[in-house]
Amino acid sequence: MRVLLLEDDIALSDLLNEHLEDKGFEVTLCTNGQEALENLVDKKFDFALLDINTPTISGIEVLKRVRTEYKNNIPIIILTAYQDTKHLKESFESGVDDYIKKPFDLEELDQRILKLCRQFLIEQDNKIKIDEKLYFEPSTCKIFKDNEIINLAQKERDILKYFCTHKSRVVSSEELLQNIWTYDEMPTDATIRVYIKNLREIIGKDKITTIRAIGYRFE
Repeated sequence: MRVLLLEDDIALSDLLNEHLEDKGFEVTLCTNGQEALENLVDKKFDFALLDINTPTISGIEVLKRVRTEYKNNIPIIILTAYQDTKHLKESFESGVDDYIKKPFDLEELDQRILKLCRQFLIEQDNKIKIDEKLYFEPSTCKIFKDNEIINLAQKERDILKYFCTHKSRVVSSEELLQNIWTYDEMPTDATIRVYIKNLREIIGKDKITTIRAIGYRFE
């Protein structure tokens, strides 16, 4: 799994980097907010850990811009030495998924990351139940339908996985683009429609509703 870590405290950055790598994560270290924002826009990560008080752009500003300007819903945890509720409130209003106050034990961080992975189906090995006769296994790109096993293309898998973690809300084509493709591989809207069409043929047309001029809703 790929994680972006924004932390300008060298000692803490080294500690967290070593710990995360020991846990099997591929870590991209950033020491300022601008660097973190550019990486989050240009590359794909499974989740990000952002300190608030960082040079050039604060962690909260990175969070806000990722969510509003780039429509990117990458799971994000804020790490901060601030103990007040003002920053906590601002973070959650800006779309953060979790918030940890320093100092914290590494075990606490591990548990927060584990919770995030479960919530967003990151490295999900278990089958996800879509309905009584339909199961989805993201790790193998397979759909289990009655007694049939159907292989999905990787992007079909990624789209379905994204729908499963954002069930019952409208997801725009732009949001799919920002959260599934990197900048240099952006497809056309027609390509996305082909992927959606293929998924509908496999899981049923009623599972993915087109919301005209807006996007799609997965039920």
